[in-house]
This record gives sequence, C-alpha cells and structure tokens, in this order.
Amino acid sequence: MAQNSKPETLIVIHTKFGDITAVLYNDTPKHRDNFIKLIKEGWFNQSPFHRVIKDFMIQGGGNKDGQNDPGYTIPAEILPNHFHKIGALAAARMGDQVNPEKRSSGSQFYIVVGQKVDDAYLDAVSARTGHIFTPEERETYKTIGGTPHLDGDYTVFGEVVDGFDVVEKIDKVATDHQDRPLEPITMTIDILE
Repeated sequence: MAQNSKPETLIVIHTKFGDITAVLYNDTPKHRDNFIKLIKEGWFNQSPFHRVIKDFMIQGGGNKDGQNDPGYTIPAEILPNHFHKIGALAAARMGDQVNPEKRSSGSQFYIVVGQKVDDAYLDAVSARTGHIFTPEERETYKTIGGTPHLDGDYTVFGEVVDGFDVVEKIDKVATDHQDRPLEPITMTIDILE
C-alpha cells in the first residue's frame, strides 16, 4: 500500500487546559512514524511544554525524566506544500552551524502560534532567506497568520485540527527569562484509532 493512500493519523495532546487534536501528514513518513513510535513507548507521558514564546510557538518533546531527546535525529522532510501557518506541528532541531542537513530532533516539536503579517514583511523575509512564498502562503500568512521566517528550514509534519484555543491558553502563560512556563504544563499524547 502506498504511504499516501492510508488515512492520516490523528493524535490528541492532553493538557490541563484541555485537548489539542492534530493530524500527522503521510508525506513526511519518517517524522510521522517516529512520533507514533514515541507515543506508543510513552515518551510524552507527563512530558513538559518547556518553551513558550508568546505569539510565536509552544514547544515540548523532552520526557518526564528531563531527557531532551531520545539520542537520535531524523532526516529533514522539508516539503514546499507544508508551511508554518498557525497550528502547524513541526520538528525542532539544532542550528545550521552544527546541523547543515537540517536534521530534526528525535522528539522535540513545536506548534506554531504566530501572528498575521503583511506583504512587506513577507518580502523582507524573502530578501533575507531566498524563500519565495506562493500566493496561497501569502494569503494564509496575511489572513490567518504564522511564522513565515521558519519556512524552508524546519520540517512541518502535521497541524492542529481542533483545540487551538488550548494552544492559545498555553501561549499566554507566564514564563521566566528562558521562556519556561512558571507553572509546569505537562502533556500526554494518544493516537486516535
């Protein structure tokens, strides 16, 4: 069976603020399969959202014992049809200077909160990064919002389909100088069968 003919996997991220439902894309199979494996192993059980930057993103992925990643990386699956619109589920990674292949963390992920931007902002991002935004991307970033300056640099492997209000509640929590929530916000992730 071809990888794109199977239904996309739905996951639910349970938090004290409510549930976030997301879909994992089939055309990023390495990221999808790794995320499913980690969920089944219980990696994310009581895992914290350890980095929250208002109007930008919420990030988690370490395990409850404080281990940041499982000790491996995943080859980049950066596709032009997946971009950093609000609600995008993407893989965090080490910077280009130590990771020129843009390999993703084995477990660190973020959900885009972002904000609406205008054409001038998108033009400036294009001039700085060389990334050309499609008309669809431009319209989405102007009307819905996102973090366009990340496009082409990180693997987007899913998106929130329900519970964005929960993402917004997490986005608004008080944080310290390292963007860590002052009160822990943990998650448990399940696969919707």
